[in-house]
Amino acid sequence: MKLDILYLAIGAILGTLLRYRITGEHLFFNSVPISVLIVNLTGSFILGLSMTAITRLGLDPRYTLFIGIGFCGALTTMSSFAFETMGLIDLGTILLAVLDILLNVGGSILAVFAGRAVLLLLIGAR
Repeated sequence: MKLDILYLAIGAILGTLLRYRITGEHLFFNSVPISVLIVNLTGSFILGLSMTAITRLGLDPRYTLFIGIGFCGALTTMSSFAFETMGLIDLGTILLAVLDILLNVGGSILAVFAGRAVLLLLIGAR
């Protein structure tokens, strides 16, 4: 049990540090904030890749704690995404807000799929 908490904590610390580094840059593409989009898509891709590896390769389930819950859970951020989207709505840029929603939600789902597909290609679908 203590080792499980260590896996979770180390993953969360690493995910938090990476998120802090990326979102601290306040990156924009035209008027659309993309720092949060980058962490959400990256985290979703890593989640799809790692969860597929863990289940398909029979890896230690503690990697789920380390990567899936700790690292990806701390890296990705729904609250910042919601805050940025509300900011776009407050500015009256409804189309940009809708685009932000589609990119974060749809893109994250596609990134999980892509991570899974990449791993299955690497190991050969079994």
